[in-house]
Amino acid sequence: MTLRYLKNVVTLSLDAEKCTGCERCVEVCPHGVFDLYGGKVRIVEKDLCMECGACALNCRAEALTVNAGVGCAVAIIKSWITGGEPSCDCSGGGCC
Repeated sequence: MTLRYLKNVVTLSLDAEKCTGCERCVEVCPHGVFDLYGGKVRIVEKDLCMECGACALNCRAEALTVNAGVGCAVAIIKSWITGGEPSCDCSGGGCC
């Protein structure tokens, strides 16, 4: 089963110009968000990102950014644990 969170709310971004193609993000991503294409990493499925931050922490080229531990993915996981309604406090209003 592939976990998907809410569409188009993930804070993950990639600066392809900075990417060196080292593939560390591919190795550390628990959800297979990245793959290598043409010597550079690309985001295959952004909505699979759980915003753990492993990719950005391991990117020596600083080509990846993500606000780890925030956003809708974390809100959904916390709601599963607590049994409450998800609340991510999105600036767009009401995404959860």
